[in-house]
Amino acid sequence: MSEASDATGAGAAGDAGSVAPTASAGPALSRRAAIRLLAAAAAASGAGGCVATVPPGAGVRTTPRAAPAPVAPRPGRAARVDALLERLTLDEKTALLHGGKDPAPLGQAGYVPGVPRLGIPPLRLADGSAGVRVAEPATALPAPVLLASAFDPALARAYGRVLGREGRALGQDVLLSPMVNLIRTPFAGRNFETFAEDPKLTADLVAEVVRGIQDEGLVATVKHFALNNQERARETIDVVAAEQTLRETELRGFEAAVAAGAGAVMGASNKVNGTWACEHKQLLDELLRGDWGFDGWVMSDWDAARSTVAALGAGLDMEMPGGTHFGAPLREAVRGGSLPESAVDLAVRRVLTTMDRFGLLDPRPAARPARDAAAGARLARRVAVAGAVLLRNEQGTLPLADAAARSVAVVGPTGGVPFVGGGGSAQVVPERAVSPYTAIRERAGRTATVRYALGEDVYGKPLPRGLLTPPADLENRTVQAGRGFSHQAEFTLAEDDEWTVLVHYSGKRPDVRVDDEPLFPVRQGVAERYAGGLLGTAPDGLAVRRRTVALKAGTHRLSVAAEGGAAGQRFRLRHTTRASRAADLAEAVKAARASRSVVLFAYEDATEGTDRTGLALPGGQARLIEAVTAVNPRTTVVLNTPGGVAMPWLARTGAVLQMYYPGQEGAAATASVLFGDVDPGGRLTQTFPADDSSHPAGGDPARYPGVGGRQEYSEGIQVGHRWYDAQGVTPLFAFGHGLSYTTWSYERLTVRPERGGLRVEFTVRNTGRRKGTEVAQVYLGPSPELRLDQPVRALAGYRRLTVAPGQSQRVTLDLDARTLSSWDPAQHAWVVGKGLREVAVGRSSRDLPLRARAVVR
Repeated sequence: MSEASDATGAGAAGDAGSVAPTASAGPALSRRAAIRLLAAAAAASGAGGCVATVPPGAGVRTTPRAAPAPVAPRPGRAARVDALLERLTLDEKTALLHGGKDPAPLGQAGYVPGVPRLGIPPLRLADGSAGVRVAEPATALPAPVLLASAFDPALARAYGRVLGREGRALGQDVLLSPMVNLIRTPFAGRNFETFAEDPKLTADLVAEVVRGIQDEGLVATVKHFALNNQERARETIDVVAAEQTLRETELRGFEAAVAAGAGAVMGASNKVNGTWACEHKQLLDELLRGDWGFDGWVMSDWDAARSTVAALGAGLDMEMPGGTHFGAPLREAVRGGSLPESAVDLAVRRVLTTMDRFGLLDPRPAARPARDAAAGARLARRVAVAGAVLLRNEQGTLPLADAAARSVAVVGPTGGVPFVGGGGSAQVVPERAVSPYTAIRERAGRTATVRYALGEDVYGKPLPRGLLTPPADLENRTVQAGRGFSHQAEFTLAEDDEWTVLVHYSGKRPDVRVDDEPLFPVRQGVAERYAGGLLGTAPDGLAVRRRTVALKAGTHRLSVAAEGGAAGQRFRLRHTTRASRAADLAEAVKAARASRSVVLFAYEDATEGTDRTGLALPGGQARLIEAVTAVNPRTTVVLNTPGGVAMPWLARTGAVLQMYYPGQEGAAATASVLFGDVDPGGRLTQTFPADDSSHPAGGDPARYPGVGGRQEYSEGIQVGHRWYDAQGVTPLFAFGHGLSYTTWSYERLTVRPERGGLRVEFTVRNTGRRKGTEVAQVYLGPSPELRLDQPVRALAGYRRLTVAPGQSQRVTLDLDARTLSSWDPAQHAWVVGKGLREVAVGRSSRDLPLRARAVVR
């Protein structure tokens, strides 16, 4: 074994070091030992290539061995569960294995009735990716993708604790969070709900969120197990992935969550290698419980259970939200002899044991805490600030200071209303949230001039008086309970036009027709329930639907019919036209021209149930940015988007700040970053592609969205930034990218063997004039001795630092044997990648000024 290596410049090679595999006498590192080494670490390297011929189940092949023992309960707890099982009837047992109707609902997603005669309480299950989704207000936290951008596991723990405390305070027992699936395609509708494209970073952060939630006594549910990486056809698609691909990418986060003690796992709706995820014995039983030692319970995603005997036999314990398969059919299967009652007992035992672990079966359960709204708000702001990613900053556009801070135009619809979060089950209604315009005006102070221009109207304008014949007031219409309203009219256009027609409503959606065509028909599935976190709800709380139609010059028919229902409702009909859009654009240009600086808020409203159709900003936002930057180059574009967008206007901007969905305190956090009160400390956890096809799942329909109901993860282990390196593709912005208001240098890299792995040390120096925050990143090159697919560079470690001007900090990061390993599908085990390995250090996956090499033996 040689001395430590030293390198201070790109490409410098150090002396050889050696590392021997630990916890294994042979070349294979056992699963149990690997889990002990570091469950939260992600794979150092890669996975098999084309998977078109992978047979069902091949992607989760396991080595037969005895399942590890579950976590030992406190004295008496196992006996308590045994006693309950002996006294439960079959009807009572099955009632614990499926959802039901809550007699006193709190607005949560699911309910499982208890057994009052035996002291088994009911379970209430709430959605909660970015806040507890119930009827009562809750803290709307920044989206998990923004949390992840901070590269800060301790902050993730604090985030989880807010979720856990608020869930308990709001009457919940189980939180359906966190979402662990990787960001595989930029089009996936729920990318904002998850963390990253990188397996290691995802695993690290997921583990801490789970710990935080459960620190407060709430059961965390990691989802969606597995390969639910898109919304399109999520309930039917068969996702095909090779064993190495699964182990080194998608499964890493789930494995880390299990090691962190997650109480529940949610099975996905899709198939995995030909088998429904909720019927997949190799996933649910052999891998989850056998290899990883999971001792909680597995529930289905909503309506994802598709059988009774097959699902229960594979390891699914609970069907949600009802009992289509685990209600009467389960009882009939037992009584008819097609399923032994012991299989039901096993599932019930898993549920009760987990409830007992969290104190839910105690004779005197712990009192629920009071909700601490102030603490939640503080954490929400802290996360939003920490995750802010400054993508571009030219000519000192940011921070706003001096004359630039005293004359500001705020432009864009999301500058005038708070954009708290994305749509779907992650949407949370907070007690309060202010608009960015309000926050910027307050931060700029009374002596500053802060203008606001809409730029683009997303909620529509009232229909002009005199438009309709016969006339009707459709701006603020009330329909009494049990009554109806209808109106038929005509309107005439002097020239061809494009209208966006919008209906705002509080009850059953009104039927609106133009020329007898229904504009807002009921859609299928979750696409009907979820319409986005911004566009689906008006500022006054009314639901919104919109439809763009091309209208020819001449006379058209309009009909509107609405029902009051049991409680009555309000509705209004609005529209935008080419003329109104041109007027909004002209107003924005005027405000920009009159101001020293412009802060233009651009948005994309992603939601569960729908994938993005492309990377272009929706509506006329690209035209708005082009027009504003043409008259004022000191324009900062703030992106409230789920991820990367097309930026044909990038070169005209002064700065671009990525804020994702920043939660209820997002406006104040954004203002703090804009004015330089804090350094933008976030870094990208997903690569931003240069165009719609230049990304790992782009340009190949078999990869996304799938062909003939089948999707192939043929990129193998080359996920995210790894694919860009392997293919030599230049992204718009690289993984890990993010600018600072100060400058940094990296120095004195050394790599040496330590504790069965590699110890990496280097110095980060703040060479600027102000305190700043940096995320130092370490990447690991491939092993020349492994005949497996490996990344050109894999993220192996990182450290978030805050350093005063002129000061430096020495950073030490240990790369353990798991990080140095790849999954060998021939051995079904992790194997250490030996030989000469390169370690690169820097500010992003494409900015790595320090390199050194060491030999792993």
